[in-house]
Amino acid sequence: MKINHVALYTNDLEGIKNFYEKYFLAKAGEMYHNPRTGLKTYFLSFVGDTRLEIMTRPDTDDNAHEGYETGYVHLAFSLGSASAVDIMTDRLKNDGFTILDGPRTTGDGYYESTALDPDGNIIELTI
Repeated sequence: MKINHVALYTNDLEGIKNFYEKYFLAKAGEMYHNPRTGLKTYFLSFVGDTRLEIMTRPDTDDNAHEGYETGYVHLAFSLGSASAVDIMTDRLKNDGFTILDGPRTTGDGYYESTALDPDGNIIELTI
């Protein structure tokens, strides 16, 4: 058994799609649109068989990410090397995205940094 995909809602479907395509080389499939509900989705495919479904609909509501809430915490991207983590962290920072932490070696030995995507979702960059 394996996880097929992870999904998230956004109010800016094209903006989030473009972000993951630009920075993480995602390949977007065809947009699905359900005219009855207003739902629009893309499946974004990454190297291997990892997929992220991004979705929007007219009644999507922003929620404030404050503190340590229960539920999903972050998306982690393995970039292959410490220098790749450094480069991507600098790239995101230079392009105006919030860097939460790092790059650093964590107490359990991971080299990582964390940043926010355009919707405020936490992205972990690791080796």
